[in-house]
Amino acid sequence: MTGSGTFKVALIAMRSGRDPRGNLDAVLAAVDEAKRAGADYVQTPEMTNVMEVKRDRLFASIFSDESDPTLATLREVARKLGIIIHIGSLAIKASPEKAVNRSFLIDRSGEIVARYDKIHMFDVDLAGGESYRESNTYRPGELAVIADLPWGRLGLTVCYDLRFPALYRALAEAGASFLAIPSAFTRQTGEAHWHVLIRARAIENGCFVFAAAQGGKHENGRETFGHSLIVDPWGRVLAEGGSEPGLVMAEIDPAEAAAARAKIPSLRHGRRFELVEPMAEPAYLHAVRGAP
Repeated sequence: MTGSGTFKVALIAMRSGRDPRGNLDAVLAAVDEAKRAGADYVQTPEMTNVMEVKRDRLFASIFSDESDPTLATLREVARKLGIIIHIGSLAIKASPEKAVNRSFLIDRSGEIVARYDKIHMFDVDLAGGESYRESNTYRPGELAVIADLPWGRLGLTVCYDLRFPALYRALAEAGASFLAIPSAFTRQTGEAHWHVLIRARAIENGCFVFAAAQGGKHENGRETFGHSLIVDPWGRVLAEGGSEPGLVMAEIDPAEAAAARAKIPSLRHGRRFELVEPMAEPAYLHAVRGAP
């Protein structure tokens, strides 16, 4: 572990293609580099094993948890190197008809300590004819997931989940000091919203955010935004990548989460409330007229 109570995070920026073996080779080289640079926790982006939109080609190249070669190899690497590896997500075959977009948190002994299936499906139509229907291929998850790291609690999410702040508030209220948001944001949406949403999730919850990202023009024609980010609980960008594959690293002091929450204690101030339907006339006139 780095320093006194601190630890070093490494995000692997990728440009996954259609060949899981080639993608795994890229990850292995990056994990080795991260270990040599002193990383304690290494995160890969969404769709680490394959980036494919054509259903038949996707299902021909993915496996179940038990037989996925990327997962098996990275479990062994985590054990051999004695580091925590967070696979941002793998396309995993859940049934003959559906896959899941699943994160895996692997501890230093190579054990899987948490799994998370992406809850929110990316079903959108963008400008210029860019369209996605993730729910046609993937089965959404139903459970929010939190896991213990040696330095504090980690909330697991994936990509499009970023746009649903209630999920992150629930993770923070459950004790998360760190939020994982491995992603494959489109270039179009990333240019518009990536930085502001990542920083917002950090600020409003007093959490560090670790967001490894896919970037660049992929083999299947899709273009992703990149810009892997490590953001502190005050919303400051500690490290940022570009659109090219590589490592993004920063040293993390978990005490900064408590410090940020002491300054802005919004987690303690949150209140439950009911939404009231609007009245036919302004409330102040209703009161002045003494209406029943």
